[in-house]
Amino acid sequence: MAEISINATRRTEFGKGASRRARRDGLVPAVIYGHGEKPSHITLPARELGVALKTSNVLLDIVVDGKTELTLPKAVVRHPIRLTIDHIDLVIVRRGEKVVVSVPVHTSGEHDRDGILEHVNHTIDVEVEATAIPSHFDLDLTGLAAGLSLYAADVKLPAGSALISDPKMIVVHLSERSVASTEEAAPAAEAAPAAEAEKKES
Repeated sequence: MAEISINATRRTEFGKGASRRARRDGLVPAVIYGHGEKPSHITLPARELGVALKTSNVLLDIVVDGKTELTLPKAVVRHPIRLTIDHIDLVIVRRGEKVVVSVPVHTSGEHDRDGILEHVNHTIDVEVEATAIPSHFDLDLTGLAAGLSLYAADVKLPAGSALISDPKMIVVHLSERSVASTEEAAPAAEAAPAAEAEKKES
């Protein structure tokens, strides 16, 4: 489980104007809350924060006014075009407590190559200890035949973890290639008579 320390500065100005000035200075407005604590408004260095968030479910040790608070990113707001971080909410966590998070699912193993693999859901929700959140789960596709699916319940979880997502939620589906080809060809076949009719009219 990745844990990264970032120095923060307490915010003294609020509002859209103050937030824009902070972003121009390479800072990201943020709020720390949870565990009955009064929300703390801070700014974080955008570059360091961006690097840290490349790791899924990273824990952030936020250092502000000499005090360190262990937090988990809860909501990240990005600019719709530049995709830079505009704002982030951080929730306080305690070592040893359990949290509910979405963890990416990676696939491995040889499946039936006659099928087309569809990733229906890329993550599953689990309850795990805050300081032991996996970076990802592995789902073995070995022997998966075309036309079949693997579900959230098929993902092997480490000890101490509990599945929160619906066990019957499809994670991957191996479509039959012949069916997929037929579905793609159908619209083209339907369009052909219409095109021929247009030629005759003209």
